[in-house]
Amino acid sequence: MKLPLCGYVVAGVLLVASGAQAADGQAVWDPNCAACHKMMAPKFGDKAAWAPLIKQGTDALVASVIKGKGAMPARGGKPTLSDADIKAAVEYAESKSQ
Repeated sequence: MKLPLCGYVVAGVLLVASGAQAADGQAVWDPNCAACHKMMAPKFGDKAAWAPLIKQGTDALVASVIKGKGAMPARGGKPTLSDADIKAAVEYAESKSQ
């Protein structure tokens, strides 16, 4: 199905004119972030724990994941994750923790 902004939806994923594929936050989160965030803070979905982080803004959260913070290593210990993947995962976590 062709979209008006030069994109296509293929198997539920938006492909844009550049050929880049939009990252799916849950698809990034589940295999890369979920295990640690089930055991360590901030726990996934914990609104109180995420509130001050969300207040900092998405860009600040993405930057902290890229650099690492506390017990979390840079890129969450997954050096192959792109910045777009990290942003998608952060946005997914934010959406489930508000």
